Amino acid sequence: MNALPLKPLLWSMLLGSAVLSAPPVRSATPATMAAPCPALLQHSMLRLQDEKPQSLCQYSGKVVLVVNTASFCGFTPQYKGLEALHARYKDRGLVVLGFPSNDFSQESGSNQEIADFCESTFGVKFPMFTKTSVRGKDASPLFRQLAASTGKAPGWNFHKYLIARDGVGVLSFNTGTDPASPAFIAEIEKQLARK
Repeated sequence: MNALPLKPLLWSMLLGSAVLSAPPVRSATPATMAAPCPALLQHSMLRLQDEKPQSLCQYSGKVVLVVNTASFCGFTPQYKGLEALHARYKDRGLVVLGFPSNDFSQESGSNQEIADFCESTFGVKFPMFTKTSVRGKDASPLFRQLAASTGKAPGWNFHKYLIARDGVGVLSFNTGTDPASPAFIAEIEKQLARK
């Protein structure tokens, strides 16, 4: 008859010893945690092709080349060089991000027209975003931060910002910097070599 009260006591003892013998819970170490998204990439932008929001944090840890673009500019053929950079270095950690802008009155089309033009004329495959203001009081927060980091806002279409893997270091290159320029490519390779 005493067996009944002992069963709950026995179960509690067994469960208690199981809890006591469980391995300790380990907290994540810095090596196992994902790197935080740098402030410069903490933006959500709309993808050009379908206007779906995209977090720029997905590019954390990469070397990021941000370019303000336009379809009707004397520098528009730079799309070809930008796409060549994207194809050549994407597997090593470079991402080219294009931001069409009408700030210089040379991008009048709709987002879909811009997407069609970029793909059919230059075979652009690198990520492109919807029309964006890149200078002045209406500049997007991303371009305001880039200008503040470098002291240089875009003076024309195809201004380039090269963001280091850490998301902190930023270099500015003017419109005339050709994507195929040996000096520009050397800087990209230098940034890609840094871990």
